Amino acid sequence: MAKERIGILGGAFDPIHQGHIQMAVSTLDSCRLDRLYVIPSGDDGYKTCIVGREDRWKMVTAACTQDPRLIPSRFEIDREPSYTIDTLLALKKKHPRSDLFYIIGIDGMMKLHRWHRLEEVLPLCTFLVCPRTLDFPLDAFNAEKARLTAMGGRFSMIRMQPLTISSTEIREQLASGQPTPHLYLPVREYCGLRGLYGLECRVEESEDWINKLFSALNPKRFTHSISVAGTARHLALVHGINPRQAEEAGLLHDCAKCMPLKEMQRIAVEHSLTDDPTILSSNALMHSLVGAWVARNEYGMADPEVLDAIAYHNTGHAGMSRLAMCVCLADSIEPCRESYPLLDQVRVLSELSLERALLMSLEGTADYVRSRGKYLHPRTQETIAWLKTLPEVRSTRKS
Repeated sequence: MAKERIGILGGAFDPIHQGHIQMAVSTLDSCRLDRLYVIPSGDDGYKTCIVGREDRWKMVTAACTQDPRLIPSRFEIDREPSYTIDTLLALKKKHPRSDLFYIIGIDGMMKLHRWHRLEEVLPLCTFLVCPRTLDFPLDAFNAEKARLTAMGGRFSMIRMQPLTISSTEIREQLASGQPTPHLYLPVREYCGLRGLYGLECRVEESEDWINKLFSALNPKRFTHSISVAGTARHLALVHGINPRQAEEAGLLHDCAKCMPLKEMQRIAVEHSLTDDPTILSSNALMHSLVGAWVARNEYGMADPEVLDAIAYHNTGHAGMSRLAMCVCLADSIEPCRESYPLLDQVRVLSELSLERALLMSLEGTADYVRSRGKYLHPRTQETIAWLKTLPEVRSTRKS
């Protein structure tokens, strides 16, 4: 049986950015790794971090949802002090029949001499060295590589475009309000929700809510919720709707999504949320109604407009508010959403008209559900019929 090949990417990740993900994916592909652990450092003074470990952990977890081979790990966050030798020994114990590959940049290789118990580290793994812009002579690099190899180190150079982005640069961009093209959008939205790196905190309850959501949802659903919050806020700003309400509703819209169906059924029956047997038997239909109850009773959300937007974000309803339209639409077009027919057209139209974009989205959903012989809840069809009566939609169709 072939040995499993396991990669390791460690760092402060303060914050994690697309350069880190590019490095990880490039080595996964070029070195035929089976999986790769992404390991943020703790707060032990060895590395100075601007943001605390738990915020960095959540951002790393969100960023790793981009590729199922990326595995966020708390090996170093939960250990004080945290040294690479301890991480490698722990991984060797966890995966005794695997080969370990530690990813570093060229600049990182030049700092290996500072590593704790380096002579014990070198035999435990192969170092995969990624190119970066050099601020030292190439001869110095070659000499250090030869010295470390003589000590028993193994090094393999990775062919990829040199990384030019740094977390320091990302932090400066965030603090000055500049675009951050190298930051995964859910990570950017997380920073805004929490008020990190000089950004203004947009949701007062964000720390409590995010902690609860992170515990209640799986990583992909958590990342989706962060992304929907940002998309709903953007739509609200474009269309003159309260952005705070939109962001709060977007953040909490799936708070019950990962709850077991039996638990949702219990809540629905005990609190008379619905007696519709079709809804009661479906997680997809039930989680929105139960989610509104959870948002009110476990997250302290008292705004009836926000609760209404949560309750009907999956089906819509005739007469829904424009705030509810924002959340319903954001749920279907957020940037992490997997592609589906009409997605690009709906995204473009969403910048022009909430009503028309939502109609196109719901009609596409209805066609998809029917084409596969699945059940379409009548509320969705009622919403479609109602949207067609609205002046903005009718005037556009006539023209």
